[in-house]
Amino acid sequence: MMSISASRSAAQPNSVNIYYPLSTVRCGGPVLFRDQLARDIACILDVDDEVLSWSCRSVPISRGGQIYRPDFHVRRANGSLLVDGVREAAVPDWVWEQADSAGLTYQVVRPSELPPVRLKNAKDLLRYARYETPLSDRVRLLAALDECSSLTVAEALIVFRETKPMAGLASMILHRFITIDLDERLVGPETVVRRRRD
Repeated sequence: MMSISASRSAAQPNSVNIYYPLSTVRCGGPVLFRDQLARDIACILDVDDEVLSWSCRSVPISRGGQIYRPDFHVRRANGSLLVDGVREAAVPDWVWEQADSAGLTYQVVRPSELPPVRLKNAKDLLRYARYETPLSDRVRLLAALDECSSLTVAEALIVFRETKPMAGLASMILHRFITIDLDERLVGPETVVRRRRD
């Protein structure tokens, strides 16, 4: 008989290994990365505008006494899915069927499928995930964007007065107040900053 539980208490204890960057934005629950591949996938999840939240190894899938925990349970506005990194050790064949029986999509990600530019930009931004942009700096930048429609990163950094400029800008990107292109090239002074419109 198959059972799936989303209980955080069911997650396995964290290993002693540390994977960088340390901070996350949308992780709900304990950080339990299996390896650097899982950490890299989580970086991509944190900058995916469609992702509401994600948790690490929080949904155990079982069959006949066997238990398997995919790397992530990802919540999107249009539903949930399980995401797993592809490793040398094969995922049990029954995982797809059991996840499907529970109404969950199971998706595997190979290291080669991770977009390198977006991953590098995500890692750079997540170094500042623990920062919170003060209200005055946030309002100042949003007002400037309302007036100008867009600024370059170099121009936007000048606006910050209460916090470290790059930390403030990165925090506002990660918390979806503003948006930049993460895919075309690495973030630089000429990167265009726009106000996020939902």
